[in-house]
Order: sequence, then C-alpha cells, then structure tokens
Amino acid sequence: MKRLLTGLLVLVVLAAVGFLTVGARIADSRMNTVVSTTLPTVSPVASALHRRLFVADMHADQLLWGRDPLERVEHGHVDVPRLQEGHVALQVFSVVTKTPRGMNYDQNTGDTDNVLLLAIAEHWPRATWTSLRARAVYQADKLRDAALRSANTLTLITTREELEQFVERRAGDPAQVSALLAIEGLHALDGKLESVDTLYAAGFRMMGLTHFFDNEVAASAHGVTHAGLTPLGRQVVARMEALGIIVDLAHSSSQTVQEVLAMATRPVVVSHTGVAATCPGPRNLTDDQLRAVAANGGLVGIGYWDGAVCEPTIANIVKAIQHAVQVAGAAHVALGSDFDGATRTPFDTRGMAAITDGLLTAGMDQDTIARVMGGNTRDFLLAQLPSSSPTLRAGR
Repeated sequence: MKRLLTGLLVLVVLAAVGFLTVGARIADSRMNTVVSTTLPTVSPVASALHRRLFVADMHADQLLWGRDPLERVEHGHVDVPRLQEGHVALQVFSVVTKTPRGMNYDQNTGDTDNVLLLAIAEHWPRATWTSLRARAVYQADKLRDAALRSANTLTLITTREELEQFVERRAGDPAQVSALLAIEGLHALDGKLESVDTLYAAGFRMMGLTHFFDNEVAASAHGVTHAGLTPLGRQVVARMEALGIIVDLAHSSSQTVQEVLAMATRPVVVSHTGVAATCPGPRNLTDDQLRAVAANGGLVGIGYWDGAVCEPTIANIVKAIQHAVQVAGAAHVALGSDFDGATRTPFDTRGMAAITDGLLTAGMDQDTIARVMGGNTRDFLLAQLPSSSPTLRAGR
C-alpha cells in the first residue's frame, strides 16, 4: 500500500509539473488552428492592391496565451512578425479574463472559470487568481512591455493623436505595426464602476460589455436571462462614453444591443461577428441589427471562424462581408478575425491578402475593399479615440 501511495504521489507531481510547464502551450496549439498551413494563392493584382492598403483587424485574443507578441511562433494566429508579413497596420488586442467550462453559443453561467487554470499554468501573478480586473491589467502590461521592447516597431495607441502620428510614420515604413487594447466582457470590472477608470488608465480604449455569460453589466447572447443592461451597466456605458472608450456589442444579447443603441451618444462597434443572413446563429447580427448599428454611425467587424461564417472558408468570409456592405453600407463594415480566440480559421494573419483577393474576385470595387480591409477602422478610431488633451477627457 505504501508503494502504491508513493507511486500515485509521483504521478500527481509529474502531472502538476507537466501542467505548469507545457500544459498551456499544448492548449494554445490545439485550440488556435488553421484549416491549412499553406497560405492561399493570391493574384498579382490583389497582392499589389493589398500592399497599398491600411489593413486593420478589430479583434484578436493573442494576449491570453503564453507567447511573446514580438516573437514568431509556429502555432496560433498572431504575432508582430506575422502581422508584418500580412501587411497589417493595426491590430486590436482584446483581453479575455474569464470563460465558462463547456462554453457554447446557447446558454452558459459564470459559475466556472477556465482562465484561472490558464493563469496558473502560465505563471500569472497571484493577484490574477482572484481578481478579473487584475487579469485585464496584467495582459495590458504584457502588450505595453512588448511595445517598449520593440524598438519602435510596435506602437500602442491610446489617443487619436498617437494614431495620426502612426499613420504618418507607417506611410514611410510599412513594417510599422500599431496595437489597440480592448476587453472581452466587463465582468473584468469586478462589479465596480470605478474600475472603468482603472482600465482606462491601463490603456483600454474598447470594451465589450459581455462575453459568454451574463455579468453585472449586461446580458450575453449566450447567457441565461437574455435580458439587457443592468442599472450598473447604464452607468458603465455612460462613463465609457465620457472617457472616450468605444462600446463593443459583440456577444451581447439582442436586448442589450437594443438598449445600448437607444442610449448611445457615440458610435459603437461589434468587433467580431457574422451575419445571420449567411450564417444563422445566436451570436450573428440580423439585418435589422446591421442597419441599427449603421444608423448609429458604428462599425461591424466580420469574423473568420465557424461561428461567424459556418464553414471557415475565404468564400464564406467574402459572402458575409458582401452582405454586410449591402445592408449596412460600405462605411460600416470592417474585419474582426477572432484570431487566437480558441478558433479555427482559414489562415493565420500572414494570409490577410487572401481576403483582398476574394473581394476583388467577387467584383467589389477597390475603394470599398480599402474601406473594409482597414480604412473604415482607421477613420473610425481617428474620430472616436480620446484626444491627448486633458481638457477633452470627461471634464477632467
């Protein structure tokens, strides 16, 4: 019996060591995959056009995983070298702070916490084990540190002036990449209104109200209640608008979308989504919702994974973009890959020119392609990001 107990203890120790050393990397490589590691063929005309575009992606979850954003790796979807290869000028990096076990698109509660296990395996600070706000700040610090180490290759954008300066610099140096911080789900506030200011100070300029479960702010499309904003949620939206933080309605319930649009005084985004007309599903926008976001002056980012486009193919991405342009208008459609969001996509970020090629082949004019591929996102952020002037920030 003693020998058996000793053997079991050894197995437990070995399992724990394995979890803490390679467990997170294995999860990352298995959950963030591509249909083919061979990049799609792109015509010379499309390639030349793509090189002239300002390409922007409104959603990637790279910071959740134990990878240095500056180092190229052979799994997952996003890092700075691959962004450069894909000619991506601006990447929105969203932080994930909690997901439920058995996550699905129909119904989830917030009773379980997958990210806690990942945080332990990746050796995040102990404060992140109990505070979702601490998890958000930790991931923000990770991106800021990468920008500081990048020798000015990666620029973290927090104001419109910084974006203006970046756009000017990049015109002369296509290797330049910019980043914007976003949050996926405001359970990251830990239930406190003042956390909005804390996260603003940490650099966040876009915030999704919900993710896969209902929280203290609003109901999720994948939650239990399918309700709308809470009283705290209305205060949070007002405070976000006052600070110049962009409200992101991705994953929000239909009622949450409706209630936010009814009270919004500034344009919103749906950073990563599909459209129900080409891929029915609870997280994809109806035509009425597309028109409502457009009427608000907002922006819809079309995703690449199965939940957004059903089968993850370039043709399906193009079909969703075409439909969104037809319904919402060319000025209101953008890209929202959901790279590194535990997704399977047709390619990693190196293959972004395949979308340009697909849109061109489908007959979309070059001006509309330029808008969708990043021009709309650039112009939206130039109009909506807070100014660096303190007098223009929430009356401060």
